[in-house]
Parts: sequence; C-alpha cells; structure tokens
Amino acid sequence: MAARIADIPFLRVPVGDDAHRWSTFPGERTLVVAARTLTSTIRVLEVLPALLRGDSRVTVVFAHDPTSAFGDGSLDLLHDSGCRVMPWGQLPHIAPDLILSASENIEVPEGNCPVLVLPHGIGFQKYVPDSRSPRSRLSGVVPDTLLEAGRAWIAVSHPEQERQLLASHPRTAGHTLLVGDPCLDELLVSADRRDDYRRVLGVADHQRLVLVSSTWGPTSLIGRDPQLPARLLAELPWDEYRVGLVLHPNVWSAHGAWHVRTLQADALDAGLLLMPPVHDWRPALVAADVVIGDHGSVTLYGAALDKPLALAAYGNDAVPGTAGADLARTAPRFGPGRSALRQIEDVIRTHEPDRYASVAARAFAEPGTALARLRTALYDLLRLEPPTTAPPPGPLTLTVPENPATTVTAWMVVTHVTAPRPTDTDPAPTGTDAGSTDTDPAPTGIDAGSADIAPGANRINPAPTPTDPAPVSRTTAPVGRATVDVRRFPCAVAAELSEEAGTFVHLAVCPDRERDRRLTESASVLLGSAPAPSSADGLRWVRDTLARWPGSLLAATALASGESLVGRRHGAATLVSADSGPADPAFAAAALYACLRDGRTPGEGPVTVRIGDPRDEPRGLPSVRLTLRAVGHLDG
Repeated sequence: MAARIADIPFLRVPVGDDAHRWSTFPGERTLVVAARTLTSTIRVLEVLPALLRGDSRVTVVFAHDPTSAFGDGSLDLLHDSGCRVMPWGQLPHIAPDLILSASENIEVPEGNCPVLVLPHGIGFQKYVPDSRSPRSRLSGVVPDTLLEAGRAWIAVSHPEQERQLLASHPRTAGHTLLVGDPCLDELLVSADRRDDYRRVLGVADHQRLVLVSSTWGPTSLIGRDPQLPARLLAELPWDEYRVGLVLHPNVWSAHGAWHVRTLQADALDAGLLLMPPVHDWRPALVAADVVIGDHGSVTLYGAALDKPLALAAYGNDAVPGTAGADLARTAPRFGPGRSALRQIEDVIRTHEPDRYASVAARAFAEPGTALARLRTALYDLLRLEPPTTAPPPGPLTLTVPENPATTVTAWMVVTHVTAPRPTDTDPAPTGTDAGSTDTDPAPTGIDAGSADIAPGANRINPAPTPTDPAPVSRTTAPVGRATVDVRRFPCAVAAELSEEAGTFVHLAVCPDRERDRRLTESASVLLGSAPAPSSADGLRWVRDTLARWPGSLLAATALASGESLVGRRHGAATLVSADSGPADPAFAAAALYACLRDGRTPGEGPVTVRIGDPRDEPRGLPSVRLTLRAVGHLDG
C-alpha cells in the first residue's frame, strides 16, 4: 500500500497539546477509534456515521495500530474516507473519553476511559491464531487485562453469545451489551432493492447469481480450493448464470489485491464478479440466488436472508455449539465429485422457505434496532445525552455496487439442433441458397480442418496457411423452421467439450476486443462489438473481417436498426430480425453455424433460438424467434 506507518505524524488538531487554538468545533468529548485491521476498520466506518450524525459535541480521531498481520489496507481506507489519523504512539498523550474498536486484540494505554468493542463478524464462531503466543484463541474476546480492569464493553448480537462468553471467559460477566447486528439490519431492509443490485451487476432476470463466499485461512473455501470460481464459470452456462466471489478482507490484506487477482485471472477473464472487500459484498449477497460458502460470517448472513446455500468447506477452526455449527449440520455440502451445475440446481430445488430460521434465531436478536441500541450504548459511555434534534437511527438501504466484471470476449458455444429435418414433400423455401445439392464450402475450423478450438479439446490448434477451404458436396435442407438450443461458456475457463449427433461446438470471438490473437485466428465465428450504423456499413465490416481473419466461417454484427447481419465466407449475407427486441448477433451467428453444421442452408424463414438446454430442469429460460432474409452474397 502507498501509505506507510512512518508517514503518520502526531496530530496537532483536532487533538494535541494546542488543538484548542486550531479547532473550529470545540468538542465536549473525544472519541478515539482504534483501527488495527482492514476488517475492523471497514466495520467501524459502516456504523459510526449513523451514530454521530450531526453532533459537533463529539470529536472523532482514528488511531492506527500497526501491529496486526492484517493491517494492510486499513490506513489507505482511513485516508480515502477523509478520516483524521494519528499514530498509535500518540494515544498515551491525549485523554480520550471513549475508545471504540471492532478489533478486540488491541493494547490500549493505562487509564480509566472505557473501551467499546464491536463485533467485526457474527458472534464468536472461530478460533484464530493468537498474536501474543503460539496458541489459538476465541476470536472476538478482548485481552484479560481490559476485562480485569473493568474497562471493556463487548457488543453482542444475541443473548446466547453472552452465555458463551460467560462460560469461556467469566470476567466478561456484566460487560456485554446486547445491540443486535447492524449489518444484518441493512441486508434485510435492502431486500426490496434486489432487482436494482442485480441490474447493476449485469444479472438478467432469467439468470442465477451464484455467490461464492470464503473466510480466511487454510481451512477456508478459497484456501482449500482457489480454483472453484473458475470451475463454476466453466460448468455453468454463461447466459444462464453469473458467478460472484466474496473474500474475507484478511485475504486481501494478507496477500494483496495483485496476488488475489493473479490467482483468479482465468475466472476474471471469464467474467467473475470479484467483489471488493469494502461494502459492495453486501448488495451482492442480497442479489444472489444461491450461496456457496464455508464457516465464515457471509455464509451465515446468507442463511439469515433465507438464501439457498451449500458448504464447500468447513474448517476445524470453527467453534462447536454455535449458530455456525448448527448451519454446518443443516446445510448440504458442495463438492468436486459431482457436476457443479447439478449441485447448484439441487440446492435451489430442494431449498424450503425458512430452512435456516432456527440457525438465524440463534445468531441474531432484536432485528431492526441495532443502530439505535448502539447509539444509546455509545452515548452512555461518553456520558452525553443523545442529540434530541434527530430520531434514533434506523437501518438504511445499501447503495448500489459497482460492477467489477471484465467484458468476456471469447466463448466456446455449444449448439443443438432439435427440429426435425424437412421431408422431400415440403415446399422449397425461397432465398439465395434454397435447399439443393450444392458445393458450398464446409464450415472452416471443423469440417475443413482449418484453425479452431478442436472439438473436445480445450486448446488452440496452430493457424493454417490462409487458403480457401475445400468445397464439400452434400445435400442440404433449409434453415427455416429449425430450433437451435444455445449454450455459451467463457473460453478462458472452458472445459473439454465434445460433439455428438446434432450437437456442435465452435469458438466465437470479438476480434477488436480479444487480446489473445491465437483465439481470434482460431475462431469459427467473429462478432462485432458495436452496432454498425447501416446495413451497408455492416456488410463492409463483415467483408473486411472475414478477409482479415481467413480461418473463420461467419462474421456477425448488430445494426443500429436492431437487426443483425451475418455473413458467411463465400456464401450469403443474411439479415436477421427478432420477434421482440434487438437481434443479438451472437445468437444469430450461433443458430446459422449450427444449421450449417447440420446440413441446412441459410434460406429465408423463421428459426427459434432457445437459451439453455431444454433437457435440463425447465425454469423459464428465454427463447427468441429469428427471421432470416438473404440480402446478398460474399465473394471472398
């Protein structure tokens, strides 16, 4: 990170020996926020503005504690948020009225001021390494010295957590405060904005968002299986699913964003929604259709939101007898031994409403009141009356996240022609290439042996010397009345795909956006990235693109009119319109490619394109009826 500990000078204002000379707001109380880890800093910044809204009586300064293994990123977050930050060494030189932290593992100077510790997750569900010894300790419990001095106050979200602490740390008796969970309150109140979050994240109405959630450490989901997001993207059809990933802030802080993104490079190229560690994971959880998680708090929040979920990991560092342990006994497992698609579908299909209600009831109490309760506790410890000019704070809906996904530019496309082939008694269709015995060139890259992703292999064959593909004589049938099922998989993660009767595989690439030239040279279908202003401009783009990339068979582009234009090397140029909305050139080209592979010529007439595989569980996947019209012939 850019900021360094040595860069933090002692503050002169709003705290310091002569701060009164420079301060505009002469506060009556001083609140010091201890910022030790990235996780705890995030949590405090999420709740504190609502607690002190509009109150100039409280001076707030943040003290940066540099001793944590997970402190990287906390200082930058404070500066980016506009906080006044002093070094930890200045704390003994001021007289705070209250120290607030969401990190229990802090060494505060001797004194009498109370210390309020907020949870940075849900309860006390995990054993973590103790930074003061080689042993492990219960996460969330403050040092014995603070408990012995009677200065510590621990906020909890459920009375059962008070009983848990009393059993393991008797000195906590009388020093817990039941406040509820402000994070859950915001998640719940934001449920009716789910569609907004999905739209911003690029999740269509018919798509399912699979959210992968991982805590930190070697027993976490991401620690045990860092390639799970890529496998999900490889197995879940692109037009039916989106995949998101939420990592504990400790993962980002310990290993750095560069390393995280490098580990997930294939998944990122395949459109992974890698949510940043600050704030945006929450609307992503609201938007999710299913959660694949572990023993971290996000999975438990998902259960409280009544999300279908499964556990892909559950570590021995989880604490028995907690709500998290109850979830582990109740939730199904997600493993590598079965199809990811089938497991996801099973989790959703078998989920029943309120399946995890009893689990949530053990973790969360007093829903909707956490901020008001926390403000009361804060002002009591500050020995101030809360402001009377504003009502007690309530949870606010979460702001929409940013979409972190990169644009996918290459797909392996699986098509299946399901319509019966026309008989000899059917009337011949009109159009340039009506069904007949012809000598059209075979689709390059598969039948003619030119460069392509070989069927059944996730690798690129060397590009051939650019020559015209050899013609193949065959009897063809018209495209009209055909039905084509289409599934796409991002090429960056695509697994081996095999062909069978009526099922075909091809590579489709956006040549002006794809950075790997080998993919473009190997593609059977090339797609324009922006609509052409007119059909003449579209035809020019098709001709130029096919000429530039001689290994391809089809080039397709959208038109400003809402139609698409698909051109076949040495064959017809076809204008495609949809029965509703614009005609997507990717699906138009996929349908024509499948029909060509199935021995049908692109004559005029309707083609039905169905997104997904109807042999799978039906769930209202979209279909579109395309109308084809031949508009010319490409000579080269």
